Amino acid sequence: MTMLSTPIQRLATPDLQADLAALYHGLLQAPQQHLSSARHFMRGQLQQAATLPCDLPATPQQLDEWVVTRHTHTARDYRDYLASRRQGQPRRFFSNRAHALYFLRQVAPTKLVDGAWLYGVLPHWQDWRLHTLVRTYLEELGDGEASQNHVLLYKQLLASHDIDDTAPLSAAHFVQGAQQLALARLATEFLPELIGYNLGYEQLPLHLLITTYELGELNIDPYYFQLHVTIDNAATGHARKAARAVLDNLPVAGDRQAYYERVKRGYQLNELGLSSAAAIAGFKLEQELHRVLEHKARIARHLHSDHCRIEGRTVNEWLANSGQIGDFLNALQQRGWIRRHQNPADSRFWQLIQADRAPMFGVFSRYELQLLHDWIAGEWQESARPSTARKFAGRRSPGKRPTPTGDFNSEQHLLQQQLQALPEPDRTQRLIELMAPAQHFTPAGLMATRLFSRMAP
Repeated sequence: MTMLSTPIQRLATPDLQADLAALYHGLLQAPQQHLSSARHFMRGQLQQAATLPCDLPATPQQLDEWVVTRHTHTARDYRDYLASRRQGQPRRFFSNRAHALYFLRQVAPTKLVDGAWLYGVLPHWQDWRLHTLVRTYLEELGDGEASQNHVLLYKQLLASHDIDDTAPLSAAHFVQGAQQLALARLATEFLPELIGYNLGYEQLPLHLLITTYELGELNIDPYYFQLHVTIDNAATGHARKAARAVLDNLPVAGDRQAYYERVKRGYQLNELGLSSAAAIAGFKLEQELHRVLEHKARIARHLHSDHCRIEGRTVNEWLANSGQIGDFLNALQQRGWIRRHQNPADSRFWQLIQADRAPMFGVFSRYELQLLHDWIAGEWQESARPSTARKFAGRRSPGKRPTPTGDFNSEQHLLQQQLQALPEPDRTQRLIELMAPAQHFTPAGLMATRLFSRMAP
């Protein structure tokens, strides 16, 4: 679902920002201790969602047609986007590679709990009305295959670019993830809302298609996003299953209109928090570079020797106080250490951090190197690829991997022994526990998912 740039002023203060990040992490690691806070949070979110416009059809019976129509519009808009690119238009989302990596980290709190809202339906896996939701959750988990588990794929993507630190992110970044985790634990109280949220989240948005295309152009593995393009299709994929779940759970004896209104409120939850468009628009290359270097300066301000002076000051003096990074970078340019809008390899500063036998090799992460590279390169950027980039030439099938031995698979062996000793109801419950949002991507969680998938519909 394409999220609006809805402001959330109530989450803007530092206290509330810390509270929301704490709720997010608390619901991951110790959910039973945070149920009261999660309930209060969800009620507030639903009140906000109720004030937003809703584009769902008047009746749930029209949802199948609505899904197809949305899909058709998205496909048409994407066709127009591709035509504009063929005519020479620049990328719509990402100005450079650092911009794309910035985006990947901005949306990480949501992507790292992908599918979590559906966890709460697992205990009811034998209820036919919930079969489509259970099946969707299992597919989000890759049916226990590491190469298809959505969260594990995103973790690997972040780690490969050194952008797996989400500490600097604001409260708005945690809204969607906190909602998903709260719904996961409060499914019995908010089932219609969960179904509505699933309906919105599983639709195929234009930004997903464009993101996939432009990441590939920038030699960043787009597979995580490509997987969602295919799995959320309107014919047989999650988009269609989400609409079917709304109809499967229509009350027989209860108030159908009241149920559908609750579904709508859950659907509108998708519009809260930081949108993909806002995450992309928030990137300012020089501002982000200053933020990174200010953080680096707090650690490095006493570690440089004093034999080198730039504009009459040592490096330690330049780094001694906050707010001097901009002036320091200007001084490096004045001295010719940085040559903007040229190949970064021609800049002495770049040679200090990235060339062979560079004295500062390893000081900067891959993401930080990319920021520096793209800032130095500037207008030269489009004519060359950064030397720090790993060329992406498409995913290869991993083939048959050797089975881990010894300590690498001891946990799986221990889990097998534990499961064999449990009676059937307890065995199933143990599998469900291991498929929780904080565990399903671990070796034990993947194994539990494979076992559960064999018996689930």
